[in-house]
Amino acid sequence: MNVSASIPIRIGLIGAGYIASWHADALKATPGVQITAICDRSRGAAEGLAATHGAQVFTSVAELIAARACDAVHILTPPNLHHDLAVECLEGGLDVLVEKPVALSVAETRSIAETAARTGKRFSPGHNFLGLPRYEKMKAMVTDGALGRIAEARINWCLPLAPLRSGPYGLWLLREPKNLLLELGPHPFSLAVDLFGPLEILAAVTGQPATLPGGDTRDQSWRILARAGDVDVTLALSMVETIDDRSVTLRGSSGMARLDYAADTLVTTRDNTADLVVNPLLKQMGAAKEHLREGLRNAAIQTGSLNRRSPYGQSFQGMNRAVYGSPDQRFSPEAAVTVMQAIDDTLSLIPAQPAPAIVTGTPRPGVMVIGGTGYIGRNLTRALVAQGHDVRVLSRGAHGPFADIADHVETCPVSLTDKPAITAAMEGIHTVYNLAKSMDDTWEDALKNDVGTAVRIGEAALQAGVSRLIYTGTIASYDMSDPDGMITEATGFGDIEARNLYARSKAECERRLMRMHRQDGLPLVIARPGIVVGGDGPLQHWGIGRWHGAGAVKLWGNGRNILPFVLADDLSDGLIAMMERDGAIGRSFNLTGEHLLTGRDYFDAIHDRLGARMRVSSGNLTVMWMADGVKYALKRYALGRRNAVRPSLADWKSRAHLARFDNSLPKRVLGWQPEADREAFLTRALDAKALFGV
Repeated sequence: MNVSASIPIRIGLIGAGYIASWHADALKATPGVQITAICDRSRGAAEGLAATHGAQVFTSVAELIAARACDAVHILTPPNLHHDLAVECLEGGLDVLVEKPVALSVAETRSIAETAARTGKRFSPGHNFLGLPRYEKMKAMVTDGALGRIAEARINWCLPLAPLRSGPYGLWLLREPKNLLLELGPHPFSLAVDLFGPLEILAAVTGQPATLPGGDTRDQSWRILARAGDVDVTLALSMVETIDDRSVTLRGSSGMARLDYAADTLVTTRDNTADLVVNPLLKQMGAAKEHLREGLRNAAIQTGSLNRRSPYGQSFQGMNRAVYGSPDQRFSPEAAVTVMQAIDDTLSLIPAQPAPAIVTGTPRPGVMVIGGTGYIGRNLTRALVAQGHDVRVLSRGAHGPFADIADHVETCPVSLTDKPAITAAMEGIHTVYNLAKSMDDTWEDALKNDVGTAVRIGEAALQAGVSRLIYTGTIASYDMSDPDGMITEATGFGDIEARNLYARSKAECERRLMRMHRQDGLPLVIARPGIVVGGDGPLQHWGIGRWHGAGAVKLWGNGRNILPFVLADDLSDGLIAMMERDGAIGRSFNLTGEHLLTGRDYFDAIHDRLGARMRVSSGNLTVMWMADGVKYALKRYALGRRNAVRPSLADWKSRAHLARFDNSLPKRVLGWQPEADREAFLTRALDAKALFGV
C-alpha cells in the first residue's frame, strides 16, 4: 500500500501499552498516514492514547474490523497473541504490521504470510532497526563493495534487562526461557538476514543465569555462531549489568565498519599507505574524525528537533516510510519467515531447562496487596506468607512471580479504574495494602491516574468493610533540602505545589485519604518508605542519583550526606506491623533505617563486595535545576506544552536527601527494629545480588 498526499492511509493500533507510544509518534511524523483507531482491552488505556491523536476507541478487534475505521493495523500486543490477531485482521481486509517477534515460531509466521497471500493484503514484520538512517548507509556500503569482500560480521545486543532484576516478573518475556530470544533476537537476527540472507545456525550456548523469585532461572547471555554464504556471523545477546553495546561490526578486505544502532552512528576504519609510526597515527586520526563527524551529526539532529528525533524514534519512522511506501523486501513476509527460521533453529540447539516444581493448593486470602508484583510488593507478599497469611495480589495480568507459593497466593487481574471489580476483589479481605503508583507527565494526569486511583481504592475499602487500608506514600513528599533539618512524622510537606509531580501527587493522595479517614471512618495507615535496597531489587536506585547506563551515575549532590536507606525485608516487617498494631490506624510512619551510609559509601561497598567499580560523579543541584529550567522553557514555549511543570530549587535539593530522618515513632508504636549493624546491612543489601553474571 502506497501513501497518497490526498487520501491518507488510516492506521489502527491494537495494543495501547509502552511500545504503542513509539509507533504512534513515528506514524504522526510519517507523511500520508493518519492514526484513526486505538484498540485495547483496557478502555482507559485506549482512551488515553486515542485522545492524543483524535482516534476512535475500541475494546475488541472484531469491533475495530466491523467499524471499518482503518485500512491497516499495527499489532502491538504480547507476542502470544500476534498470530491469531494478525490472521483475524488480514481476513478482515486489513494490512498488518506486527511488532517483533511477529509470532512464536516459523510455523506461525508462515501461517500469517500465507493468510496475507490468500487475502491479497500486506503483512510486514516490525523489525524497526532496519529503518535507521545509518544502518541504511551501512547496507549501501556492503552492496556497493565499499568494504571489499566481507568475511566476518558480529552483531551484539548487549543491554541490561531491568525485568530480570526488578520485575514485573509476570511479563510474557519471562514466562519461559525461550521467550528472551524470541523477544530480543529479532533485532540482531533481522540485521544479519537483511545484510547477508538466510542464516545457517552452527552452534548456540547460553550462560550467566539469573534466579527469579521462586527459584526459576533465566540465562542472561546467548552466543550464536552462524554462517551466511561465505560470511561468518556471530550474534551475541547479553542482559547482565554491563555497558550498552548494540552494534554491528563488519570486517571486509578493504575496511571495517561499526554501526552503533542504539545511537545511529557509523564509523569506518581503513588501512593507509603511510610508513612506520605515521601509519597508526593516521589510522587513529581517521577514526577520530569519523567519531567527531557522527557526534556532531547527532547533536545537530537532536538540537534541531528539540530531542524529538531520538535514534530509536528514527528507526520507527524509517520503518514506516518503507512499509507505507513502495514494496520493500526488508519488511516482506519472506524476510519475516527467514528471521523466524533462524530463531527456531537456534532454539532447537539450546537444551531444555528443567521445569520448576508445580505447587498446587487453594489460597484462602485475608490480605490483599495491590501492586504485589512490583519490587516492594513481591517482598511484602512473601513476608506475609512466611508469617502465615494467604494473600490476594491485584495486578494487571493473571501471572505473578509466586509459582513456588501458589498455594498461599492468588493473583487477580483487576483494572484499578473499575471500582466495582476492586470492591468485589476485597471480599473476605481484612487488610488491604495499596502499593500502586502512577508516573505521569502532567498534574491533570496525576490527578486522574494516581490520586483518582488511591481515592477509588479507599472508597472500595469502605464499601467492602475492610478493617485496615495501608497506603504507601513517599518520603520524597518532604522538603529535604536543609542539611541541618531533622524530619519526623510531624514535619509538614511545605510548598508541595512547587515540587515534582511524583512527590506532589503522593502528598495529594495522602491528603485525600486522610480526609476520608476523618470524615468517613476509613481505617487508614500511611507508610512512607525510605530508599529501599536489598531483596530482589536493582542496585541502580534513582533515589541516589541519575543513572546513565548500568555503570555510571551522577549523584544528587556530592553524595557525602547520610541517606535514609532501608532494607526491603525491614520495610516489609514494618508494613506487617502496621496491620497488627492497634495504635497504627489514623497515623503515618516514616520507615527509614538507621543512619549508616552515604551515597558514596554505597558505591564503594558495591566495588569492594562485588568487584564492580561504577563511575560516580557529583551533581551540582543548582546547575541541574538551571538546566531543567531551560528544558522547561523549550517544552512550554517551543513545543507548546503549556502544562509542563518546573520543580523548585528546593525540590532539586531535596533529591539529595540532605535532611535526616527520625525513625523513633515506628520503633515505639510498631515495635519496628530496622537493621542497625553496618556490616550486616551491607550483607543483606548487596551480597545476594547476581546482577553482573555472578
